[in-house]
Amino acid sequence: ENEKTEMHDSKEDPRMFQKGRPEYRSLSYDKFELTETLPLEEGDSILHSVAVREGSQSPGTVTDSFRKLSCLPVEQHAALVSEPRFNALCRCAVKNIRLFSTSDLIDILKACVRLVVPPAHPLLNACENEFCRRVWDMDLEQLLLVADCWRCLERSVPSYLSILFSYANVRWKDLTLPQFVQLVYIIGEGRRSPADLMQKVESMILKYLDSFTLEEVGAICLGLFKSLSGISDHVMRKIADRVSLQMEDMSTYALVNVLKMLRYTRMDHLPLLKELGKVIPARIPTVNIQGIMHITLTCSSLHYFDEGIMAAVAMSLPSKVTYCRSKDAAKFLWSFGCLDYEPPNEEEFYSSLIEQMHRKLHEFRKFPEHLLTGLLGLAFVNRFPEELIDYALRDEFVQKTRGSKYELRKDLFTLSKSVEIECPGYQGSRLPPQLYQEITEMVLNFAEQEIYVRPEIVEAASLLESMLGGPEYVKNHMILPHTRSSDLEVHLAMDGRPVPFNLKDPIADKKLRDIGVSLTNELMTQLIKGRSHSQSPVEVENEARTPGQERGEEARTPLVEDHAALSGGALIAGARLQVEPKSECCLEAPATLTLDRRPQGVKLAIQVSNRNHYCYCSKRLLGLHCLKRRQLRQLGYVVVELPFWEWFPLLKRTRLEKLSYLHYKVFDPAL
Repeated sequence: ENEKTEMHDSKEDPRMFQKGRPEYRSLSYDKFELTETLPLEEGDSILHSVAVREGSQSPGTVTDSFRKLSCLPVEQHAALVSEPRFNALCRCAVKNIRLFSTSDLIDILKACVRLVVPPAHPLLNACENEFCRRVWDMDLEQLLLVADCWRCLERSVPSYLSILFSYANVRWKDLTLPQFVQLVYIIGEGRRSPADLMQKVESMILKYLDSFTLEEVGAICLGLFKSLSGISDHVMRKIADRVSLQMEDMSTYALVNVLKMLRYTRMDHLPLLKELGKVIPARIPTVNIQGIMHITLTCSSLHYFDEGIMAAVAMSLPSKVTYCRSKDAAKFLWSFGCLDYEPPNEEEFYSSLIEQMHRKLHEFRKFPEHLLTGLLGLAFVNRFPEELIDYALRDEFVQKTRGSKYELRKDLFTLSKSVEIECPGYQGSRLPPQLYQEITEMVLNFAEQEIYVRPEIVEAASLLESMLGGPEYVKNHMILPHTRSSDLEVHLAMDGRPVPFNLKDPIADKKLRDIGVSLTNELMTQLIKGRSHSQSPVEVENEARTPGQERGEEARTPLVEDHAALSGGALIAGARLQVEPKSECCLEAPATLTLDRRPQGVKLAIQVSNRNHYCYCSKRLLGLHCLKRRQLRQLGYVVVELPFWEWFPLLKRTRLEKLSYLHYKVFDPAL
């Protein structure tokens, strides 16, 4: 029963919609069509006749021979195709290819499908060329049937499809509903999206949307997904509207195809997602592993957390795990890590998937991205399987990632740096320093152009500078570049005074006095109303400076949790980033994260978060950002959050309100 459930036929499953209407019989090849089996003796007689009269048979006789021979018992087909007399029949057909009527030529092609003729067979080459020549003299039913036969033969025919799409573009208004659905299926199986057709595809979807069967809706979505066809939010929302109302009546296969397109278009359709949470958990035990993977991946890709769905997946997966491809195992780990969900059976769940990753290690040589996907998902939830990590960080594997169609350097960077911080006892492979430098430079370049300049971050940094006494008290940078998001770093002394540390010139570091700012009522008034242009930041700081403050070096901080009182503490040996020295021409890596054990103050890592850091419509932090905060704390930082639901509305409020809020966050006594 398990084997039957897990069977996935990538050729036949996408064609299930064709059983829903009799019209598809003329548009597609039906492998279940009843035919009378030809006796072996009669087959041998036909082949004998071919050998005797080679080259002199009429096109009609040749066609009839193909039809009859294709009705031989299935177990005889392989032997027939390699039979010299059958090849003589094929040569005769190739020689007279232009003499066949179109219907006879289609019958020969259908016979080739039944006989499973190899895709590169010379007869098929001749048939493809002839069909390309005849396209404009054929009707749409014939064209779609021929395209379907090519799919069944698993033969790539880009030239034929290109002409078919041009034909459909010209005769678009004549398409019936079944012809349209079959065309979208062919577009998907051909893995190419004809740009000039896509606007018409959208209009046709809207025209027929209420008339499609639910299986046809799934087929439309699968065709669009496979061909990477863009679709407008309006049309996708209309499809999702219908599915959310009829999900109970939809097959899981068709539903999964809709979810694929929902994921591809990044459509946050809450009614559909909520209905999914009601309908799908009970079905999970009967869904094959690839279907479950796509359901799970849709939730994580849309950052949508539904505990009912995730728990059902987790409970079903251990018994099915051996059916996972490397891709499936990786996507499960990524999805659970991304949503930061550890299920009730977490040990069984994670150990079964890690074991499967070991079993599929040979597949990662061809698909290195899957190994990194799975390991990052595990890292998000603080799990680090050392043997797999050692394999992923070896030079040999790193070289394989360079040949991937994906940019994997950042994933390697995130994994390797996370291991340095969180696995002090790790003795395995590490990335070479040169690669660290290269990726750090790439990440910081991106951050300078895209992250540091975001309005909500710039506003927070500017106000903090005003509040604390100048730019030397705040640093807008990535403390951990491998986590790919920025921090506003602030240092406080043991008595709560801000400490200057963001010094551009290393020499100035020794000259600058430690002149922290005490926020008096007078200073707050100045900050809100603005200071005169004649005063420098240092002069304002001097006005606010309390007597007796002494010059001091930059304060360092012990390992401190958000909720902990300030106290000394030893850092776990090795739990730090080793920043390699950089040449002058390269971007600087972040200041060293090695911590002093003396209780001299606290370092704040202020997070200006946005919606993309959290699950959809919730305050549940995503896995990557959980990892970042965990590592910041491990390195001695106190994480201070400016959550988007508090900070973004404040951006429209007065300067006083924003400063008041930041003052509360930075000088919270709990820190």
